Amino acid sequence: MTGRYCSLAQQSAPAPAPGLTAERRGALVAGNRIWVNGTVLHYWFFDGDTDASVIAVPGTGSMRRVSWGGGQEQRDVVRDCFREWRDLGIGLSFVEVGDRSEAELRIGFQPGDGSWSAVGRDALRAGQNERTMNFGWDLTAPGERGTALHQIGHALGMLHEHQSPYAGITWDDEAVYADLAGPPNFWGRDTTFHNILRKLDPDEVNGTVWDPHSIMEYPFPGGLILEPEQFRGGLTPPGTLSVADKEFVLRWYPPAERGRTPALVPFRSVPLGLGPGEQADFTIEPPQTREYTVGTFGASDSTVVVFEERDGESRYLAGHDDGGTPHNATVRARLVRGRRYFVRVRQYSAWGSGETAVMCW
Repeated sequence: MTGRYCSLAQQSAPAPAPGLTAERRGALVAGNRIWVNGTVLHYWFFDGDTDASVIAVPGTGSMRRVSWGGGQEQRDVVRDCFREWRDLGIGLSFVEVGDRSEAELRIGFQPGDGSWSAVGRDALRAGQNERTMNFGWDLTAPGERGTALHQIGHALGMLHEHQSPYAGITWDDEAVYADLAGPPNFWGRDTTFHNILRKLDPDEVNGTVWDPHSIMEYPFPGGLILEPEQFRGGLTPPGTLSVADKEFVLRWYPPAERGRTPALVPFRSVPLGLGPGEQADFTIEPPQTREYTVGTFGASDSTVVVFEERDGESRYLAGHDDGGTPHNATVRARLVRGRRYFVRVRQYSAWGSGETAVMCW
């Protein structure tokens, strides 16, 4: 019998605009869920007294209320796992907040709803009253701490390792469907296909080599994998961050460089000169209170995000991803004189001749 597995919501494969070059498409697919570096991700735990789902009770025709709140010990496991990712020295930071409206990540503990997370920036699509992450079983049980590390990996933009096209896994498909249909997962065929059997696009995966030790790898009992031969008897990852996990997250979120951040002055463009995956950071101290536009120029695919500094932290204000379109990324936001703002531009690719630049006006 298999263990309890993370069940991501079904999503369509990335579909960049037609006619893109392979290089441009690959850069877009690889980075479309990655946060801009330097983001402070605020997380919030749902309150067990006020937040819940109403679900059907099988075989009774009745409904019952199921809390999204988790106990202190459960929350402490998640907090500790956020610290473990942070302590790698990545360019993201995690801050717990007491107001759901301040949180990009909203975490619930609904039993029976599985353990899952939005992947990277997909969390921004969820409403303030919706979970972006859930834990469906006891994280304090032996061996379950890895579940929290795994879900935070998804929140950073990582996907399931066993779905890598580089893994070379040949499944006994019907054995997999039968195993996951039973306890403790009770998955239908669509859920099993989406989370296990479906191969990811090569540009979506965490690297070009399969890492069976990754925190993003499921454990599997014997009889499900036909090839590689050494895993016919089962696959048992350690449930900890692997060397490749650490390399991936540090590649996408390198430690922040200390030093003066250049200023964006209204109506004065600044050249970018970024390569694929590279980022430029700026500050804005608006000379007057009004609505401003911040945008890029040139033949490039970019994400532009504006943060407001509050109490010494950067808070997400607005963002735009031009994602393979012929239009440049632009953000409109009301900026207040006397406050400080940060603009972060992350580039997927430059696909034409000429200079790329950023400007506010």
